[in-house]
Amino acid sequence: MGSSDHTALPADATVESDSVGAVSTDMIATPDAAAERLRHALVDSVRKSGYACTPSVETAMRAVARHLFVPEASLEDAYANATVHIKYDGDGASISCASQPDIVALMLDQLQAQPGHTVLELGAGTGYNAGLLGHIVGETGHVTTIDVDQDLVDGARAHLSAAGIENVDVLLGDGALGHSQGAPYDRIIATVGAHGIPHAWMDQLTPGGRLVVAQRLRGSVCRSIAYERQEGAWRSVSSQLNTFVPLRQGIADDPRRMVPLTADGSVRVQINEEQAAHSEALLGVLDQPAHEAWSGVTFRGRESWEWMWLWLACTMDNALSRFEPDAPAVERGLVRPRFQYMAVVDRGAIGYLVNRQAEKDQDGRQLYEIGVVGHGPGADELVQRAVAEMRTWDSGYRDREVQFEIQPLGSEPLDPRPGRFAFDNALNRVLIEWQ
Repeated sequence: MGSSDHTALPADATVESDSVGAVSTDMIATPDAAAERLRHALVDSVRKSGYACTPSVETAMRAVARHLFVPEASLEDAYANATVHIKYDGDGASISCASQPDIVALMLDQLQAQPGHTVLELGAGTGYNAGLLGHIVGETGHVTTIDVDQDLVDGARAHLSAAGIENVDVLLGDGALGHSQGAPYDRIIATVGAHGIPHAWMDQLTPGGRLVVAQRLRGSVCRSIAYERQEGAWRSVSSQLNTFVPLRQGIADDPRRMVPLTADGSVRVQINEEQAAHSEALLGVLDQPAHEAWSGVTFRGRESWEWMWLWLACTMDNALSRFEPDAPAVERGLVRPRFQYMAVVDRGAIGYLVNRQAEKDQDGRQLYEIGVVGHGPGADELVQRAVAEMRTWDSGYRDREVQFEIQPLGSEPLDPRPGRFAFDNALNRVLIEWQ
């Protein structure tokens, strides 16, 4: 099971490929002054957010015309600091997009690609990310990008050709296999979400290479993590909150489902492959009496909850799940208002995270206390357990660094230690440790 993806393509296997320099298209257009002005304004916004810190990333984002990669979008939408969705599944869920530029820049900053590097990207999408990479590695470097859908491959090739980028190859295939014919790579980046990390990605890197992956760690908690091999182990050197569309149609599939909590589907909770939930029992659970508990743990208004989320994902039996109420459900009081939602699920009960105004800190900034509202059988115990874990994190782990490590399945278990967690998926063991 642990070696199920540890497979190079057979020597006689073929992968459809075409250098973008050979593609002819009628989509070529020269960016006008409006597009250039909007592009620079976008990059200014990304820089203000704290991304595109690497000069080569900023230069690439100012040079590569994003609107050529999302030709169906208006100029304003193409240069908004927002996701542009380009493909949906039969249920209307997005399965491919041009990622939010903030996130694109964040991952490229983590990657630290250099002129002359060979780079493998998993998840071609529109081709925009590969185009940026092509600009960064320059004429002496090369980028290979892979996608599982022929229409996305065709589109990415056309977009790259329209942008005049000639050092990128777009391949059709299962990204989880990597591309052994072009290995080894100086850098590998997965712009699709992964739970288990395919062995091929690690095997196809050069010594000293770097892997950047949007990794779903447990439940719905995901981070963009940069890994390097250190002392024989793959350890994190950078980590940022992030979420991506998951791998599909291959050996590293990461299936998930949205479970409705209301008959009209206006409130849903995400259940991932390793999580247990009683779908029938959860339907209508919000109509049951509410149980709430408050933790005493506070955050400033714009302070991220991400590390508390990670702690709850590690310590709660069923991890932490994305919780999605539609606006009307919030407006009619079915769900308390929150900007971002996460929830804990226990069989037929659910508890979702909320906040309320607390006192101000010593600098006069408003603080907000975190709590949990629960519904369903056993919800009173569920919310108390969740707030107890919040307090543990706040008192003992809030100010610590977190290290991530990828280990082979079957590795010798480490000695138990507070703040250290190990979780097996289909491909690896993931170690998460507060240090």
